[in-house]
Amino acid sequence: MKSIRSRTTVPCLLLSLTAVLAGCSLAPVYERPSAPIPTQWTTGEAGPDTQTAPSSAAVLQWDDFIVDDKLRELVALALENNRDLRQAVLNIEAARAMYRVQRADRVPGLQAEAGGTRQRVPEDLRQPGMGSVQQTMQAGIAVPSFELDLFGRVRNLSEAALQEYLATEEAARSARISLVAEVIQAYLARDSAQRRHLLTTQTLQTRESSLRLIAQRRQAGTATALDFFEASGLTDQARADLERTDREFRQATNALALLVGVPDIAAQLPQAPRDDVLLVQALAPGTPSELLIHRPDILAAEQRLRGRHADIGAARAAFFPRITLTGMFGSASGELSNLFGAGQTVWSFAPQLTLPIFSGDRNRANLDLAHVRKDIAVANYEKTIQTAFREVSDALAATDTLRREEVARRAVAQTSEQTLRLSEARYRAGVDDHLRYLEAQRSHYAAQTALIDVAAQRQSALAALFRALGGGWSSERTNAAEAPTAGQRSPT
Repeated sequence: MKSIRSRTTVPCLLLSLTAVLAGCSLAPVYERPSAPIPTQWTTGEAGPDTQTAPSSAAVLQWDDFIVDDKLRELVALALENNRDLRQAVLNIEAARAMYRVQRADRVPGLQAEAGGTRQRVPEDLRQPGMGSVQQTMQAGIAVPSFELDLFGRVRNLSEAALQEYLATEEAARSARISLVAEVIQAYLARDSAQRRHLLTTQTLQTRESSLRLIAQRRQAGTATALDFFEASGLTDQARADLERTDREFRQATNALALLVGVPDIAAQLPQAPRDDVLLVQALAPGTPSELLIHRPDILAAEQRLRGRHADIGAARAAFFPRITLTGMFGSASGELSNLFGAGQTVWSFAPQLTLPIFSGDRNRANLDLAHVRKDIAVANYEKTIQTAFREVSDALAATDTLRREEVARRAVAQTSEQTLRLSEARYRAGVDDHLRYLEAQRSHYAAQTALIDVAAQRQSALAALFRALGGGWSSERTNAAEAPTAGQRSPT
């Protein structure tokens, strides 16, 4: 009775000890590094419209940020067909599969096994009555080598794979937000090129008409050869500008088509520029600390930093004993016909204890490497925050200054239009010479072109601010949770 009790007590104690140590982890406690950025945006970067803006870019969805229906359709097509985004989504699937592979090591596996051996035994090795040819058949259920995770090595490796999966997911969300902004900016670039092409076409028609008038005056003796050649040169310059703007328009259309990823986007593109508002014109930047919550690249850097902490735990566990279990239960027989007969049951149980004694300092080097990689991840995390702060600051500065510049450029364009009208009237009346009229034409064309460029830049800066603040995808975000040790659920 005493021997039976002792045989049952030892496995119970082993299981109890395993259960206690299974909650042990040698990974350092994670603490988020402090953000190396100011607590407020630099004074003067945000204009009055952004300070009182009703829309926060961090929570505003892309289909609310985009007001124009045509542009909204293009973005939706791009989110379905863009190849770069498709690769980012597939990277999520690959990372999820890698995590599931690593997580599988935390539970024992079962596999069915069947096999046999047949061999000839030399005469001097045979037992009395043994035949010259021996065979053994075996079938059953086996447990492959399973490690008792006493010091959290397997669990930390699984945790590191999970954090890499979560970081990949955040990277895909960043790709979606970037794609939305890139489609908007490409659409604005095409619209700007289309406006410049239309302006150049109208300017060329005006200059050709003026050239014909000067040619008639030259024949009548009221205009000089210098007037004619100056007007001819200005007309040729307009023709060259027309070819350049046509090239820019075609290339902008091709760039937009590549982003959208469909064979033909002509149906979604306007045939002529429209004066409708394309985007929400006022965005609230919030505080710099909100970047830590909404910027997917910052979240991805933090997930990778958490993974490096788990790597340290796995490296520390390598210094401690490792226990692996292997077992099998089934039937064995010398004849296939008698394999599952009575009395043919066979089982084996083979625990193995491995204790590192001398490893050539390999474990110490691996631990040092894990610490260095953690420090690299900290530096990368802090650099990502600083980069995000710079991008938002640049976008705020751009939207603020471009807003005022657009107002000034519009005033310049209006003034140049009045100047051109008066200069033409004075030239036709013979009050001013042709040179002043040509200068008025140049100034008006340059002012109109500058206004088109600045207006497009301001709208593009709004899209850049929208992306820099991490907006556009919060409703679609998949908060895949971590393993139970990290307080989150695991991706399946």
